[in-house]
Amino acid sequence: MKESPQTSMQEFMMVNTPNVFALVRGASEGRTRLNAFDNSLLNAGVGDTNLMRMSSILPPGANQKNIDDLDLPKGGLIPLAYATIDSTTPGRYISSAIAVGIPEDETEPGVIMEFEDHSKLDNVENIVRQMVVDAFDYRNRKLREIKSIGIEHRVETCGATFAAAVLWYE
Repeated sequence: MKESPQTSMQEFMMVNTPNVFALVRGASEGRTRLNAFDNSLLNAGVGDTNLMRMSSILPPGANQKNIDDLDLPKGGLIPLAYATIDSTTPGRYISSAIAVGIPEDETEPGVIMEFEDHSKLDNVENIVRQMVVDAFDYRNRKLREIKSIGIEHRVETCGATFAAAVLWYE
C-alpha cells in the first residue's frame, strides 16, 4: 500500500502500542497441568482473558498500573510477556518470575525478561533480574530501575506458577 501525504505510519500499524503495564503473579494446584495453569491465571487476575504472548520489549514511556486498575475485557486478546512452569512431583519447588528494566531515557524502550525453573524463588528472581542488566548492556542503554515480581509454589499433586507483565492501554 502506497502512503499518501495525509497518511502516517501510525495508521498502517495493526495495533496501537500499549502505554501501561502491570506485573502479576499466581500459583495453584489443579487436577491436570492445564487446570493448574488455568487456576494460576485466575490467581493472577488474568484468567478470563486470552493471552497473547509477546516478546520482551516494554514500550517507551509505559507507566506501571495495578492489574485491578486495568479494564481488561473478558475474552479479550491481552498482550503480555510471561513465565510459567508446572510439575506433578509432590514436594518439588517451582518458581516463575518477570523483571522489567526501565531505561533512563523515557523515549527508549525498556526490556521485559521472564524466567521459570524447578527451584526456589530467590534463585529464579536473581537470574531474571540479571537478564535485564545483561539486555541493557547488550543495547548500550542506561538502566534506571528494575521492577520484578515472582512466585514460588511447593507442589502438592499437580501445581503451576505464572508471572507476567501485562501490556495494556490507558
